[in-house]
Amino acid sequence: MTNKDIKTPSLLDAMLPILALVIMMGSAVYLFADNSSYGPNQIALLLAMGLAAIIGMKNGYSWKTIEKGIVDGISMSLGACLILLAVGSLIGTWMLAGTVPTLIYFGLELLNPSFFYAAACLICAVVAMSIGSSWTTAATVGVALMGVSAGMEMSAAITAGAVVSGAYFGDKISPLSETTNLAPAVAGTDLFEHIRYMLWTTIPSFVIALILFTVLGFSEVGEAKAERIEQMQLLLNDSFDLGWHLLIPLVVLLTLAIKKMPAFPAVFIGALLGGIWAVVFQWDVVTSMASSEDTASVGALKVVWTALFDGVSFSTPDENLNSLLSRGGMSSMLNTIWLIICAMSFGAVLERVGLLKRAVSAILIGAKSAGDMVSRTILTCFGTNLVTADQYISIVMPGRMYKEEFKKRGLDQLNLSRSLEDGGTLTSPLIPWNTCGAYMHSVLLVNPFDYVFYAFFNVINPILAVVYAYLGIKILRITPPHVEVNSKGTV
Repeated sequence: MTNKDIKTPSLLDAMLPILALVIMMGSAVYLFADNSSYGPNQIALLLAMGLAAIIGMKNGYSWKTIEKGIVDGISMSLGACLILLAVGSLIGTWMLAGTVPTLIYFGLELLNPSFFYAAACLICAVVAMSIGSSWTTAATVGVALMGVSAGMEMSAAITAGAVVSGAYFGDKISPLSETTNLAPAVAGTDLFEHIRYMLWTTIPSFVIALILFTVLGFSEVGEAKAERIEQMQLLLNDSFDLGWHLLIPLVVLLTLAIKKMPAFPAVFIGALLGGIWAVVFQWDVVTSMASSEDTASVGALKVVWTALFDGVSFSTPDENLNSLLSRGGMSSMLNTIWLIICAMSFGAVLERVGLLKRAVSAILIGAKSAGDMVSRTILTCFGTNLVTADQYISIVMPGRMYKEEFKKRGLDQLNLSRSLEDGGTLTSPLIPWNTCGAYMHSVLLVNPFDYVFYAFFNVINPILAVVYAYLGIKILRITPPHVEVNSKGTV
């Protein structure tokens, strides 16, 4: 079959693969529970992709065209996959070097259980705003905070929600962030005007999130046992040679990020520096893991090399501490990469054969007011995150499709750029098979289905943006000569 006489897909064509995916994903979670992301979801995505390909061929697309779309879709995710591999290495060597254990130790020393969730959210927000990366923040400070949470016997799901909320707040308002630059570029607005305009929804949402985290912290304070904290600190002190100097790899990585070095080389340099720090400052730990058949230097090299590709495994008297510290390595990220490749393949086929565009066009029917346009843009971004599994596509595609529509309705493009971030950037880590959700799961070891109820900022912000739009709060308008707009923003 050739690409001649291609038919426009019907709404039924567009909805069938999406409906099939929802049913299969739901079945995977029901049948396999927490293990659904370790194979079942991948199969569901590939089966849904196959259905979309069959519909595309029915409408006149050749398999060669569809296959090229799959290759193009996967290639878009390769950068993220490389970052994932580097992050796996970084976690492995930073555990071995004592960098993460040091962060956990001092976190247990400094953070008050009553304010822990709010403090975790605020710390991640400051770091992410400084470096412009929610991923780097979660892989470094976020991992340490998860360890502090375990030491205080706080909720892992709430802690993960606090980390995600803070990381994405900081990322969203940082001029160094890729998505913060991408949204105004697509919509045709100025970067700093875009950031200032976003503050009207981000600041109130973040304040509400901090209040909720503070309330949750006070409600759990009785569960945080001082004896448990002291016990974990003692074990960490016995297992590693702790000190502030072990945080230098973190400082170097944050500096590289602030200097806008690309994420993959920056994170991998941090991983290699962690390996050097392990040999220099944790020699006893490294040699204890080496084979007795090797010389000290060869054994140390093999242990660090193994930490880069397969992580580390510790054996302390505390099993919970062992499970916390025994992780990392590139191999720990392979399942996430598998999930991302399958998800991107599904989204790529939907886009290539026109099913995604057809589904989105149906959403615009009847949209007249500013509230309609903003709410449908946010809904489209969220839906694109669901089906294409990539936050960049969820910003670029709706941005291109709605740019002229906002103009026709007399709405300033700043409304569009803010909506793209509210709906695209913030909802991406809430979806387990999205690149961001899969990444957060791999790093924080908490399923997005568990922390979605506590990622308050990510949930509140899109809702608040829609409320603002329908109430006419901070909605900027233009009035082209050929368009008449009444006080409610209706054409």
